[in-house]
Amino acid sequence: MKKALMMAHVASMIDLFNMDNIHILQDMGYEVDVACNFEYGSVTSKQRVSEFKKELVTQGTNVYHIPVPRSITAIGNIIESYRIIKQLANSKHYDVVHCQSPIGGVITRLACKRARKHGTKVIYVAHGFHFYKGASIKNWMLFYPIEKYCARYTDYLITMNQEDYNIAINKFNKAKQIGYIPGVGINVQEISNANIDIVRKRNELGIPVDSIVIVSVGELNKNKNHEVIIRSLAMLNNTDIHYIICGKGPLKDYLIKLSRKLHLAQNVHILGYRTDVIEILKLSDIFAFPSKREGLSVSLMEAMAAGLPVVCSEIRGNIDLIKDGEGGYVISKNDINRYSQAIKIMSEGKELRYKMACNNKNKIDKMDLKNIHSIMKRIYQMIIS
Repeated sequence: MKKALMMAHVASMIDLFNMDNIHILQDMGYEVDVACNFEYGSVTSKQRVSEFKKELVTQGTNVYHIPVPRSITAIGNIIESYRIIKQLANSKHYDVVHCQSPIGGVITRLACKRARKHGTKVIYVAHGFHFYKGASIKNWMLFYPIEKYCARYTDYLITMNQEDYNIAINKFNKAKQIGYIPGVGINVQEISNANIDIVRKRNELGIPVDSIVIVSVGELNKNKNHEVIIRSLAMLNNTDIHYIICGKGPLKDYLIKLSRKLHLAQNVHILGYRTDVIEILKLSDIFAFPSKREGLSVSLMEAMAAGLPVVCSEIRGNIDLIKDGEGGYVISKNDINRYSQAIKIMSEGKELRYKMACNNKNKIDKMDLKNIHSIMKRIYQMIIS
């Protein structure tokens, strides 16, 4: 039987974004192994990670824990991850290794150097390079040369936004093939057609039925930049606007304290990790996405499919999806005044929100799972042939 290894930094990346790829490979006759960090770093709960691991084992998938760190200073974990993946690649003779995440992608490609000489094909998916327009010089000096070097050990480099694709096609020509796909895919019709009882759901969350609801989805960290929206709401001083944040992370206590300090404790709702995100999108009026760095955000695509207008940061990925003035407003990532103005205009303009929402729903079809599945299947077939 043909064999494939699906590698990711953390278990949640496999669970949320790669199960469809695993199923595609299995349908093509592959036995698929999974290697990732099952112990820490996932954006889902520990309970969900445990359940997910059991699900993989139950369906006959071999699972391997690798301690891939988020920081490049965790040398011991990097070396141990390299050792495990190298051993797997050399002993199991995979036909395909599909890897992702900056550190995990580098570790895997270097670990598979010998295996590639014996026929293993390595696919690397760049969900978002750490060097980009506006990134620090440190990021460019560190991550850019590493990615350029590792390109020579890449059979197919997949990018997910136009900025990354342009960098790859012009600078990483040592990669055998370079391609672009519009994200990991979402079920557009399922999200678009989802119906909920908005009154019941708002009551369940303790949000006034007649209020304007802004929602953000993402880990509570500096990169997701939720603080900008909270500060922009403080400038408006409008108690009829409520802000929901779905996500968990290290900045939870800070954001709660900030909300209290700015007299927004009753208007900012930090809900933690949620399994009902689509329902929450459907009860909302505006999607806020002020991230400092993204590849091509699934949560932003889901918001578009749910029929929400967007206020977001002017960064790669976001500008692939939202055109300023059409699907929402695109703003410099830390411009609190501009965010405040945009939220005020959108909260007061029901017809404007509807028009922007329609633009987003019309634009999102190409990110549908069926389209992404078709592209990924062609890539798998091409890389083997």
